[in-house]
Amino acid sequence: MRTYSVMTRKQKWHDDYWLLLMQIYLRKPAGIKPLYSREMVNLGLELHIPPQVLAAKMQQISSLDTPRIERIWNTYANSPQKLARAAHLLREMKGFGRADEFYEGVELNETWERDWQPLDGQEQLTPVMLILILDLYFRLTPATMVKATPEVQELARLIGISADVVVGLLEVFRYCDPYLRRHTNTANPLIEPCQAIWQRYGNDDTEKLAALAEQLKEYYR
Repeated sequence: MRTYSVMTRKQKWHDDYWLLLMQIYLRKPAGIKPLYSREMVNLGLELHIPPQVLAAKMQQISSLDTPRIERIWNTYANSPQKLARAAHLLREMKGFGRADEFYEGVELNETWERDWQPLDGQEQLTPVMLILILDLYFRLTPATMVKATPEVQELARLIGISADVVVGLLEVFRYCDPYLRRHTNTANPLIEPCQAIWQRYGNDDTEKLAALAEQLKEYYR
């Protein structure tokens, strides 16, 4: 997913973060969690660390990659209450999860976090939801971009919005579609965010978008 782009000189990972990631790893069913599962995304937002980085770290937990990880595993893996207490104390520390510390020495070009934050003036919507609706747009024909279409209803239920809203956004993407050459209703506040998503994904390989959308859906499952 091309939503996180940095030129890293010194990226900080605190050893205490292993505790929080291990909590997620040990949740049933124990093991490596999907990249965009809700718990991985939420921890990433909390720590200001992209899910891709957390996923790589989780792989290290799975393989007990270093003596440090092995020691933490031996201390906490069979004592979930002890792990929960340690994680709680960590979160109470002053300055925990501060972005300015993690990004010390980093030139930030674009942050993945914006994709998970509500749109201005549209609290029920996020760019991630628009990405999923754009993927649906390429799966449907104009005649099926209606509330009664099962795929529309299914996506609406999954992401927690009404089918009417999904249909409205499909219509906005029709204005964004350069092949349709439709006149843009600039008064619609959703034109700008939808155009931004189209510019990122609408002119690329739809199969790549479909694969990304399938990963992103894990957050809502």
